[in-house]
Amino acid sequence: MEIRPGKQYPLGARYDGAGINFSVFSEVADCVELCLFDETGRETRHRLPEVTAHCWHGYVPNLIPGQSYGFRIHGPWEPSAGSICNPNKLLLDPYAKAISGEVAWNDAVFAFNPGTDELNEIDSAPFVPKSVVTNPFFDWTDDHSPRVPWNETVI
Repeated sequence: MEIRPGKQYPLGARYDGAGINFSVFSEVADCVELCLFDETGRETRHRLPEVTAHCWHGYVPNLIPGQSYGFRIHGPWEPSAGSICNPNKLLLDPYAKAISGEVAWNDAVFAFNPGTDELNEIDSAPFVPKSVVTNPFFDWTDDHSPRVPWNETVI
């Protein structure tokens, strides 16, 4: 799958009619992986190729709305300093306009091994919701004004 550099803004996933631009902010990441999921839940991982002003970004041609995705952040594991990058944990896009799925609470969803500061290496992807790309375009062709008189309008 081809991933082009894309654009740093807007943050999130944006469909442009020909593909999807992905952008996410991280000051601490050494690498950000875009994780794409097919309809069976099978995951493919792709490194976002560019970083501009702490925004990691990439453009994937021919992807369409409805695509499920998440991010994995590679970087320092220093819990005492507040840095807990754990690439075993699938992260929702904080700018996602839709998500799908539910959290299945178990040890896999925690960055730490319970009761310790040790990195939890269990993959969380099967147990957490995924971000979903939405379609920004809407066909207004058959849409009509409701023609409600002002005196019957509630604002």
